[in-house]
Amino acid sequence: MAAQKFLTIVNGMKTLLQAITSSAGAADAGKMVALDDAGRLDNSMMPVGIGADTKAIVPSENLSAGDFVNVYNDSGTPKVRKADATTAGKECNGFVLAAVTSGQNATVYFEGTNTQRTGLTIGTRYVLGTTAGGIVAKASAPSASGNVQQEVGVAISATEISFEPSEPIVIG
Repeated sequence: MAAQKFLTIVNGMKTLLQAITSSAGAADAGKMVALDDAGRLDNSMMPVGIGADTKAIVPSENLSAGDFVNVYNDSGTPKVRKADATTAGKECNGFVLAAVTSGQNATVYFEGTNTQRTGLTIGTRYVLGTTAGGIVAKASAPSASGNVQQEVGVAISATEISFEPSEPIVIG
């Protein structure tokens, strides 16, 4: 849905302008604000420290919506990849809500609710799985030597998990 328009006076002339649903920063100072298609204010409109804890990070591989991810150091540049429990160093630091192609910016969420999962059981605790970007019920946690056990959160619906990562533990 397009943002609503409003009538104002610009240089003495009646002018019809459209409210903005996201901000590019200082260039948008003083403009009329509109809610987005979800009926909410866009995070770009919020003051620093208010809103989702996110960062735009370039992934080293294609990411799917709902993937749990690992932020790592690539020669001094932060990069993101699918987290997995097969080995230490790929623990879960966050998640993505939208699919992203390698080399493009991914919005990585460091807290909140991952709303892009499927097949979850409400109330079940989930841990990082051995499939890249995936999770499994805690009862099926990886247990092989060298695997990592790390809780990622609790399912609050069949498609949502409240992200609450634990400290990872490497199995000896």
